[in-house]
Amino acid sequence: MLVAVRVAAQDGNTGINQANTMVRSYFDTAVNLMYAVGAIVGLIGAIRVYGKWSHGDHDTGKVAASWFGSCVFLVVVATLIRSFFGL
Repeated sequence: MLVAVRVAAQDGNTGINQANTMVRSYFDTAVNLMYAVGAIVGLIGAIRVYGKWSHGDHDTGKVAASWFGSCVFLVVVATLIRSFFGL
């Protein structure tokens, strides 16, 4: 018994536009996730720096700068990606 099956295919432009729309819909969630990760890293870094500072370690400034730099990096990357893609 033969059954005719209709295959619905889309052209390349429609597929690319659909993929573009899907990626853009996930972008705001990803940026918010990056901000949340930056906040968590900042809290962990603050606790670690406070621990070093209270124990009198000499490299407290270097550790604080590295933790602060990592938080700033996450925020800047999220902002640059947003401006790069025009969202």
